[in-house]
Amino acid sequence: MPCLDVTLNRLRLKNPILVASGTFGYAREMVAYADFAKLGGIIPKTVTPLPRPGNPPPRTVETSSGLLNSIGLDNDGLDAFIAKHLQALLGMGTSIIANIAGKNTAEFVEMAQKLDAFPQLAALELNISCPNVSGGVDYGTNPSMTAEVVSAVRQACHLPIIAKLTPNVTSVVEIARAASDAGADALSLINTFQGLAVNWRKRKPILGNGIGGLSGPAIKPLALRIVWQVAQAVKTPIIGIGGIQSIDDVMEFLVCGATAVQIGTANFYNPTLATNLVEQLGSILEQEGVESVRELVGTIQPSTVAQMAAAQAGR
Repeated sequence: MPCLDVTLNRLRLKNPILVASGTFGYAREMVAYADFAKLGGIIPKTVTPLPRPGNPPPRTVETSSGLLNSIGLDNDGLDAFIAKHLQALLGMGTSIIANIAGKNTAEFVEMAQKLDAFPQLAALELNISCPNVSGGVDYGTNPSMTAEVVSAVRQACHLPIIAKLTPNVTSVVEIARAASDAGADALSLINTFQGLAVNWRKRKPILGNGIGGLSGPAIKPLALRIVWQVAQAVKTPIIGIGGIQSIDDVMEFLVCGATAVQIGTANFYNPTLATNLVEQLGSILEQEGVESVRELVGTIQPSTVAQMAAAQAGR
């Protein structure tokens, strides 16, 4: 069988299929559906320094080919995460990447230092891009602030650092460069797009918080474009996210420059998808005569890229 393991600087995964934060709970909820040991890794829901009640309901609404959510980082806080969930997660037979969010650099650093006491963790993913929390999206739209938090966390702990970036900016490449230069081991691209669902009869937004984050198949072309653009600009490995629901979707992200991928919204309607994709990935690589998944990363043809760039310039 082809080799499926991938390396993202200091982070090594047995295969490139991860489940995204906020879509897999703390994993124990999925025990009936997924063989965790087959996954490349699990990213449990975002934790914050203190408990958060989240945003008012309704918190989710289906849209055309997508899901709009405004959960608001509802969680019990870091201490509860460590006491109630972390040891169980670390015993699931796969890499565990903790996802953390803070209001400022000091909070990110404090959380990182606490989690640094658990070297069994594979990495930390910094959520500097949540569109559903006041101040959250602003943090990841500023290159200097992005660099500040990545650099500070990198210095505060020994774990590999992943920066999860927002697409809600003029240029994701600029933010990606800042995170890369500050020492991020990998970049998660992308978090959700800000969107609005409206009940026109009531003249009101449907979500309790008004604006939410759009995910699902509707955003896949946008996510692929961003992964491709960032891959041309930085050497930091990329984890692709956005509308993945088939093995073909996985392959598209890989050839556009992603070293690994995260399955998100699809977990809600097909909780077995991620483990099935691992099996399908091995089979498709064998069919293609490829010895390692790493051979495919960033292999979109130069002529095709040149045509795409020329088309963009001509518009």
